[in-house]
Amino acid sequence: MQEELRALHSNQTWTLVPPHPTMNVIGSRWVYKIKRHADGQVARYKARLVARGFTQQEGIDYLETFSPVIKPTTVRLVLTIAVSYGWTIHQLDVHNAFLNGILQEEVYMAQPPGFVDRALPSHVCRLHKSLYGLKQAPRAWYNWLSEFLLSIGFQASNGDTSLFILSHDGAMIYLLVYVDDILLTGSNSVVLHRLITLLQSEFKLRDLGSVHFFLGIEVKSTVMGILLSQHKYALDIIQRAGMTSCKPVDTPLSASSKLGLIPGTLYSDPTRYRQIVGALQYLTFTRPDICYAVNKVCQFMHAPTEDHWSAVKHILRYLQATTTYGLHITRDSPLSLHGFTDADWAGSIDDRKSTGGYLVYLGSTSISWKSGKQRTVARSSTEAEYKALADGTAEILWICSLLTKLRVPSSTVTMLWCDNLGATFLSANPVFHARTKHVEVDYHFVRYFIIFINNFSKYSKVFLMKHRSDVFLKNSLFS
Repeated sequence: MQEELRALHSNQTWTLVPPHPTMNVIGSRWVYKIKRHADGQVARYKARLVARGFTQQEGIDYLETFSPVIKPTTVRLVLTIAVSYGWTIHQLDVHNAFLNGILQEEVYMAQPPGFVDRALPSHVCRLHKSLYGLKQAPRAWYNWLSEFLLSIGFQASNGDTSLFILSHDGAMIYLLVYVDDILLTGSNSVVLHRLITLLQSEFKLRDLGSVHFFLGIEVKSTVMGILLSQHKYALDIIQRAGMTSCKPVDTPLSASSKLGLIPGTLYSDPTRYRQIVGALQYLTFTRPDICYAVNKVCQFMHAPTEDHWSAVKHILRYLQATTTYGLHITRDSPLSLHGFTDADWAGSIDDRKSTGGYLVYLGSTSISWKSGKQRTVARSSTEAEYKALADGTAEILWICSLLTKLRVPSSTVTMLWCDNLGATFLSANPVFHARTKHVEVDYHFVRYFIIFINNFSKYSKVFLMKHRSDVFLKNSLFS
């Protein structure tokens, strides 16, 4: 606690001022946390002064609050590029990151519990720098960091504003920001070390060396590349659910399971259900194999039943058998982009909406995936697949634009696989328009990228283009 206060005072976080009846004075409290290494060992004990931001009043002591964070797809994309090129990936940790943010609003806080100034006991703290807990703290920190990075030559990506790119003397440097965790990689190690020194002159940060534990994800070096794993996190979820001795299963969800809102016995502890399912959502960062199952159980958070809890336990039993699974990023494959889309038809027994999804690879590494219920009801399996195809196309176009910004050349045509012949025809044949007037206009955008149609046979080929990157859509019959 003394160390935290010394950091606050040295940073000139506040000044003491006499109180006034018009002030909205918020409180504060001490939060204690145990920081651990990737293997679970205790790294250090930390005390942090946190403002009670829930008592702030909009328009008085805060305005904008949103702070962008790096997208998971961007993290996996940049890591794949770095591994393929053999670049070093540095992990930087900013000490008390939020304390660097400069507040634009007038914010007043009561003096910290247990550390009231004896000479001025009735005074309050006029905050000049942000504190953890303030609604605008993440945004204030991001603004200061981004302004500094832009001033030294970085450019923020339009596709992901938490990705900063620097081109210097033929070297490409990528910097990813997730709150106070930073990943830095690039083609020139000398430039990387200069940048780290420059960042240390502006912020109090530590260079943790090669990335090994980022956002709760273990990063292990292998012969072929790196392995992203959430092994300990998965074990923690199983332990929280009280299923450490459960019997493993081979699939994340039963093939015969038809979950819905059918009246049944409500689960006795809905808070526990929401906690476990919420934790499973973050586990999908490195586990696309459970994406569909987790999305399914997420649809019943408001009123979970015993059947829904049984489905969650089935996922946990699958995790028990696969805790060592992860995302393997290899360096032996070319950086070619390809993806898959799929959908069921009227799979939901409640509203008969279809579930669609896609999986996008860069080389042999999966970098983006999604499974979710579609917004509208499809009147045919072709329409359901067509909507999933549109979602997959949009994701690939965004990744293509990001690769262009990263200046990663694509030497091969990108393939998008769809297992529905009707959807493939519909994406290229305007004659089908008469049968699809009911389909929402935004799904028809796939047609606008078609530049060539060739050989409408069992394996039809459609070429699409966007941002100087070719996208090749091919229909394939899956076994």
